[in-house]
Amino acid sequence: MPPEPHADLASLSFLLGTWRGEGEGEWPRGEPFAYGEELTFEHAGEPYLLYAQRSWTLDDEEPIHFERGFFLPAGPGRVELVLAHPLGIAEVAEGTVADGVIEVETTAVALTGTAKAVTELSRRIVAERDVLRYELHMAMRDIALTSHVRSRLSRV
Repeated sequence: MPPEPHADLASLSFLLGTWRGEGEGEWPRGEPFAYGEELTFEHAGEPYLLYAQRSWTLDDEEPIHFERGFFLPAGPGRVELVLAHPLGIAEVAEGTVADGVIEVETTAVALTGTAKAVTELSRRIVAERDVLRYELHMAMRDIALTSHVRSRLSRV
């Protein structure tokens, strides 16, 4: 029998489960694009959520991006994220959680020698009933923080 969610996860429990849908994005050096996306939030009875993200092209379902990590409650109304990207990026972010809304900004970005020059990320997640809206803004050494992707997902 699986463990009960840790009591400290009460403020993040609205995320639990799998969310799937479509999104759109743009980047200053490219054409706008559409994609499919799935986010999964699980618990293991400990005071954190396990997070997995994957996205794919809509026409042939080729993989585009993956993220893995943790969402951690950090006191009343606060949340922390620790995420890894297979592009050689590790992300630490902190922010707020209240009434089904999470807003975080990076406090640290670590890059491998071959990673893209990402310098900053911010995320906004809004859950209303069985719909989750997700926005990501990103900056690079030569590009100021700008909207990159946004999606609308439904609880599966």
